[in-house]
Amino acid sequence: MAFTSGRRRSSLRGQAVGVLAVALLSVAAWYAWLGWDTGYREDPVTGTTSGPYQAWQVVGCVLTLLVVFVGALLAGVRPVLASAALTLAFTAAWTVAAASRDDSGLYAVGAVLLLAGLAAGTAVVAAVVRAVRPGRGR
Repeated sequence: MAFTSGRRRSSLRGQAVGVLAVALLSVAAWYAWLGWDTGYREDPVTGTTSGPYQAWQVVGCVLTLLVVFVGALLAGVRPVLASAALTLAFTAAWTVAAASRDDSGLYAVGAVLLLAGLAAGTAVVAAVVRAVRPGRGR
């Protein structure tokens, strides 16, 4: 019995460390790829304003988050915990930055859309990883 509870404690500790790592790496991905870019650009020909992010920044950030999430799943972090850590940490980092630059309050709509998108995306990725992971019964 003592072995089982010690093993459970170790498992809980491992999950906690994994969740913390996913959260910290998600926030780091936000700052590394997107957090530093606050400028908007205007096309001189069309007058169209775009920004603040370039497509390459978003693609890089998504790929980084994908590596973090899949790595966590393969390391044994429970999918629902890894998904929650990534989704909440990244959304919080984005929201803090967006709220500081937006006087209209529309950042809240973006935060909800980001939260929903990340939750859906991590659910799909978790299902794919579970389906193709070697050594797992189907």
